[in-house]
This record gives sequence, structure tokens and C-alpha cells, in this order.
Amino acid sequence: MSDFPAPIDVLPHRSPFLFIDRISGLEPGVNAVGHWQLTGDEWFFSGHFPGRPTLPGVLMCEAIAQLGAYALLVKPEFSTKLPLFGGIDGARFRRQVVPGDELELQAELGRISARAGKGSGRALVNGEVACELDLMFVFADR
Repeated sequence: MSDFPAPIDVLPHRSPFLFIDRISGLEPGVNAVGHWQLTGDEWFFSGHFPGRPTLPGVLMCEAIAQLGAYALLVKPEFSTKLPLFGGIDGARFRRQVVPGDELELQAELGRISARAGKGSGRALVNGEVACELDLMFVFADR
């Protein structure tokens, strides 16, 4: 167990769209490490793809973005904000992710202003990169 706030207590996302199970590292406003254990019971596996369930790459991007949002929203000055995607650059998918895999998510925040920011992140399975990307976000009020 960690001493970090639970993702559900920080993020506005809810089931079935909250993808982070736990946090194992955090430097508020700078970076975070989180985890998503895939059981095979997730709603998307039955249709993506029948007979060969695979985590959609776009959901890995979303999970990384959620972790970046977590790293930001734990800071009181951002706790009333809603970071929304402004763009994704350089997304690369390096390996298939399947039921039973645990994603280690890493997010690092870059430049942040009162209206927007940038970050980068990766998703790994057993130390192997599954996805990496740069992202941009804009703030809305919650």
C-alpha cells in the first residue's frame, strides 16, 4: 500500500473510464508512477478483438494522460481544474497488451501555464515499453 491519495479521490474519472488502480510514485506537479492491472473482464476486450483480446492503444494514451492529470490535480492550485486533451504527438505502440498484463504507467509534466500544459509518458509491461507519447492539455473548470 502507498501513502498517496487513491486515484478515485483525485481524478474526476469514474468506472468504466478510470484506468489507474494505484499510485507507486509521485512528485506533485512534476511526475507520477501508477499501475493498471488488466484482468480480462474489462468492457473493451470482448470486441477488441474476439479470440485475441488486445488493449486498444488509445486507452493506453488515456491511462497515461490520467496519470499526468493525477500528478497535477494533487496540487491544491489545480484541484478545481479539469485537464483536457489538447493533442497527442509521437505516440508509438511497441508491444501488444493483453489480459493479465499489468501496465506500469509513467507521466512527466513539462511546461504548465494557467491555461495549458505539456507532458510525456510511457506504459510498460514487465519493463518493456508498450506505448510512449507526448501530450498537450488545456484546462477547463470542473
